Amino acid sequence: MPPRLAFLASAAPDAQEALAALTWRHMTVAAEEADVIIALGGDGFMLQTLHATQHLDTPVYGMNRGTVGFLMNTYQVEGLVERLDKAEMAVLNPLRMKATRSDGTVSEALAINEVSLLRQGAQAAKLRIIVDGKQRLDELVCDGAMVSTPAGSTAYNYSAHGPILPIGADVLALTPVAAFRPRRWRGALLPKASHVRFEILDPERRPVMADADSRSVRNVVRVDISSARDVAHKLLFDPGHGLEERLIREQFV
Repeated sequence: MPPRLAFLASAAPDAQEALAALTWRHMTVAAEEADVIIALGGDGFMLQTLHATQHLDTPVYGMNRGTVGFLMNTYQVEGLVERLDKAEMAVLNPLRMKATRSDGTVSEALAINEVSLLRQGAQAAKLRIIVDGKQRLDELVCDGAMVSTPAGSTAYNYSAHGPILPIGADVLALTPVAAFRPRRWRGALLPKASHVRFEILDPERRPVMADADSRSVRNVVRVDISSARDVAHKLLFDPGHGLEERLIREQFV
């Protein structure tokens, strides 16, 4: 019996065209009833899909109808069921962000790629970094900083000159953005089980925002970040084109 498929697509014309072509060929069900969810779009839409379906224990197979498509497979109308039969699975644990604002309110969010802190105004941010309760950096003067998962290490983290992490590594990347002091500090590799706390120094003069996969919280004074081991996202990839191979290939471009 073929798998029950749910198709989700971004609003982009290419994605909508793909949705029409695939749903014409395959019977569809709601995401809650599916054996596999098919996401049609780019990496941003894949992140949206994973967040929206995280309450389901259903793997997601993406086909690229966007720009980069690092988390997606190539788009092809024919042979979808055969591709799904051969697909390899990668399991990702997101980061859990707990951001405390200057007014005392707290916001929580999950991030599959990274949690980043960014200055809100013209003044550089000043951050204190505490790892597992121990102060590691008393003052980082910068445009921002982030904690990245292996899956997100080729995205914003890599653009900020952070390391690319193997997908199976129990490691997180802590990477500064345009560090001014210490000028030569390039960041750190931390065990996946680490708890990272950023404390914002002088938040009134140097306001900072926190962002978890494009969900932003402004005027934060403290941000706590840890790996959400209780949440697992399942992604399917064509053989030989999984995340591990893509992460390795990215380093030899």
